[in-house]
Amino acid sequence: MANRQINIENLTMNEILKSMHRLGGQVTRKEIRQDIHDNSNAISEDEVDKIKVSKKTGNKYSPFAWTLNYAVKYLIMTGYLTQDGRLLELSEKGRNVDLSSFDGARDVRPVVEKMISKQKQNKASVPEKTNIEDSDDSDEIEAPWRQQLLDALMKMNPKKFELFCRGLLTKMGIDVDDEKGAQYVADGGIDGFGYVRSDDYRTTRVALQAKRWQGKVSAPEIDKFRGAMDKFNAEFGIFITNSDFTREAVRTAREGTRIITLINGDQVCDLVAKYNYYVDPVTTYRLKDFYLDKD
Repeated sequence: MANRQINIENLTMNEILKSMHRLGGQVTRKEIRQDIHDNSNAISEDEVDKIKVSKKTGNKYSPFAWTLNYAVKYLIMTGYLTQDGRLLELSEKGRNVDLSSFDGARDVRPVVEKMISKQKQNKASVPEKTNIEDSDDSDEIEAPWRQQLLDALMKMNPKKFELFCRGLLTKMGIDVDDEKGAQYVADGGIDGFGYVRSDDYRTTRVALQAKRWQGKVSAPEIDKFRGAMDKFNAEFGIFITNSDFTREAVRTAREGTRIITLINGDQVCDLVAKYNYYVDPVTTYRLKDFYLDKD
């Protein structure tokens, strides 16, 4: 188990740097995780999505989130990344790294182990790894309201779900067509049609679909939606779900001349928060290390 964990951490370091270069060099852990989920050729989406239950506490946890956090720590310790609050940034060293030859097992792991060994010899305070099941080492802990929202959407009656979708789409700047737009259909989703007007007053047709899904939305569903786009002669499409999309679905949505925008459950929560859509914002504070360090 220990060797496997070390191997996946080493591999994750490689994928983090690739992801940060793809995303422009300044991102959150959450954005890195989503990018690895959608685009990595080395780490499967199942590995990223895996959820386990702690035998000790009974709480659910994400092994990959734990792995990602330690991989990020090692890249910070060795100077490839810096951190400012929740944002991670590529350092000069990280920006100029040769991704084709970088190897976390060779370029980072031995350096980190020497640093930790030296700190221990100097009797410095060295944080030990906690049990993966009990680790709370993440700045991306999901707020309870997000899961509550997704659960509520799944349980809504059709009329209320249609109302939610219409309202959210309107908040997003889409003028939903009264005759063809946002109607509940038998398969548990919303099919619709609307218009988006840009700042230069150009109006674009958009096909809309919102589906409540237990598992992940697969590529064939995206292909079927393209058929609806043809029916409405839409220039692009928006597909919303309370769950998530498979990696193949993401790739399918990007194919062809008309791209389909995919919005998963996590992004639905972001939009609800952004527009304060039937939610009350609550401000709180988290103490920084100044208060917590044992000087």
